[in-house]
Amino acid sequence: MKYILVFLLLFSQQSIFSQKKTAIQSAEITFTFVSEEVNGSISGFESTSNIDLNDIANSNFKGSVTVTTIDTGNSFRNWSLKRGKYFAAKKHPKISFESTSISPTKNGFLVEGQLTIKATTKPITINFTRTDTSLTGTTTLFSSDYGINVIKKGRE
Repeated sequence: MKYILVFLLLFSQQSIFSQKKTAIQSAEITFTFVSEEVNGSISGFESTSNIDLNDIANSNFKGSVTVTTIDTGNSFRNWSLKRGKYFAAKKHPKISFESTSISPTKNGFLVEGQLTIKATTKPITINFTRTDTSLTGTTTLFSSDYGINVIKKGRE
């Protein structure tokens, strides 16, 4: 199943572009399960990231979200996703990311790193764009790469 993550990282009221380094104050993380046409969000964001927009390669992104906060707007689906067949929230309560390299692009930067879901760690690249006091990052992944397989009857 194709899964698209969108990260919106918000910073303190002071302009991040005038500071040497800044920490991520909060993040809004949304996703789309493309094959199921389901949108949702996940929260419980924690981060020890440091961003230096004057020297982006000298930055690091490291953070996690809490699996039990998955919200798709459907309480039965949320409950099901948190269970063992999908995200196994009791056994794997966090989804985490840590950057391995960051490089500038025309409108922002690319962050390469390791994404861990359900004790499976895979490399992933997040494309960030800058606007005012926020950064928006997008990436695409396949949930099956992380042991999350959704097969409905009649689609096998």
